[in-house]
Amino acid sequence: MKQHQSQEISTGHGFLESPRWHDGKLWLSDFFRQHVITLDGETVEEQIKVDDSPSGLGFLADGSFLVVTMHDRLVLRIAPDGQVTEYADLSSIAVGAANDMLVTASGDAYVGNFGFDVGGGEEPRPTHLAHITPDGTVRPVPGDVTCPNGMGILPDGRTFVVAETFAQRISAFDRADDGSLTNYRTWAPLPEGFSPDGLCVDADGGVWFANVFDDGPDGAFYRVEEGGEITDTIPADGTWAVACAFGGPDNATLYLVCNTTSLEDFFQGISEGHVHTADVGRRGI
Repeated sequence: MKQHQSQEISTGHGFLESPRWHDGKLWLSDFFRQHVITLDGETVEEQIKVDDSPSGLGFLADGSFLVVTMHDRLVLRIAPDGQVTEYADLSSIAVGAANDMLVTASGDAYVGNFGFDVGGGEEPRPTHLAHITPDGTVRPVPGDVTCPNGMGILPDGRTFVVAETFAQRISAFDRADDGSLTNYRTWAPLPEGFSPDGLCVDADGGVWFANVFDDGPDGAFYRVEEGGEITDTIPADGTWAVACAFGGPDNATLYLVCNTTSLEDFFQGISEGHVHTADVGRRGI
């Protein structure tokens, strides 16, 4: 297994999530400070403040961007002029908090949810991904998934992958031309005790994921291939590894989001967020 090192490029945030490279900048959600920010070199700029915890991010062809609000279980659309409107209501599908999101070039959006009350002490149980079609229709994706989290599409354009945080696996669906997902299956089983969170895909078909809730040696970023072989790792140095994304001018920089917190601190809204970068010798898609 190859081990890579990372360099911190930004710190002093709350609880960071959902890194996305778009329009020459890194976009991030901050759960606890309730805003979406961009990072451009050393410049941090607030893009929107919400009365909720923002999570998944995505971008539409008209120049607007979408953000998931976790507790209201909504997707908001922020137009280029800053106008905020409700884009989709996920409450008929999302059980517990809504979470990460993937938005494709065709305008399809997929949103995960916890599936249970994490803070209330409930046991994990299956739920469904929500698929928002380009016309705004919200429908459940067939297939029981356990805390669907980070998502991506492999280089073939047909294989949709999703991290199941409380099921120790990366799962897959077949994606049709109309954006519908079928043929749910395990793509990569992960070691016992792993909790995959955010993920991204490289041009060689590997999936990079964050193993969250662990500030020990297993709390790190990993690259896994279909079938479960782990090929690369990046230590998170005593923080929670939360999410990752390829970006930069040549799409060859891996951005890593880490948070210094614990379960007890997390439920009290205490965290310090960091952004790192790593050169892993691969490119995103």
